[in-house]
Amino acid sequence: MTKHRKFIAAWLTLAALTLPLAAQSSNAPLTADAAIKRIIAATGATPPPNTVDTIKGGDPNTVVTGVATTFLDTYQVLEKAVADGKNLIVTHEPTFYNHPDDMTVLGDDPVQAQKLAYIQEHHLVVWRFHDTWHLRHPDGILEGVVEEFGWKPYQSSTDPHLFTLPPTTVEQLAATLRSKAGSRLIRVVGNPDMPVTHVALFPGASGLTKQVKALERGDVDVLVAGEAAEWETVEYARDAAAQGRHKALILLGHEISEEAGMRYCAEWLKNVLPGVPIEYIRAGEPFWMPGQSPSAK
Repeated sequence: MTKHRKFIAAWLTLAALTLPLAAQSSNAPLTADAAIKRIIAATGATPPPNTVDTIKGGDPNTVVTGVATTFLDTYQVLEKAVADGKNLIVTHEPTFYNHPDDMTVLGDDPVQAQKLAYIQEHHLVVWRFHDTWHLRHPDGILEGVVEEFGWKPYQSSTDPHLFTLPPTTVEQLAATLRSKAGSRLIRVVGNPDMPVTHVALFPGASGLTKQVKALERGDVDVLVAGEAAEWETVEYARDAAAQGRHKALILLGHEISEEAGMRYCAEWLKNVLPGVPIEYIRAGEPFWMPGQSPSAK
């Protein structure tokens, strides 16, 4: 046999051995660890040092039966995921009641312990998708909220947090946002009749500095935010209004202000994890008003 024929024979033998392995690899079950790595890669962002985007409970080698995205994996969200056959829970906010999910903060707490036991008993994998989702361009949470509000046509081309809306008033704007977000209650500081055109939007807990810097701007009438410490931005906005400045503050609540970003995440994931059952489970705002049912939307 010539060298050329020997080379061809060897190549065919190698191909026969490796092709089944490649096919097996492509059809291999998707583990939670592999899914998470694929999600992070799809954002195009790099998780920061000491990121909170880690697995909070469960075995990363668990084969994924389905994915549930949510603003926060409340006990009820976990129960719904189990009922729906979704075992990879992608949550934006903490599972165990503090930002780094440090379970030693509460120590031997029965509520915390039961939640972890439920995750383990039902072979769930809970992964937090916070830092990297915000670092994506555009920010995944902000993009979902802008879509829910219908504000894309009004968004600044230079700063995604700024919007020039059709003329309205503080009260009308607050009512519209409450309706679009499906909220039971939101809180407003400032003159309800004040005309509004220019709005800054900072979902979640953006903090005093970002919030006040937004209100300081001459091209911002109203700051729409998730939450603020009541002795900080809230009182700054109240004093600004009392001084006759053209300023107001609308607080949607942390959950309401970011929930749409995790609904958008579920749709985005369908292209990242094709063929995997994916659903969004609404956590729902925790607060209710007297006279309202806590289950009301």
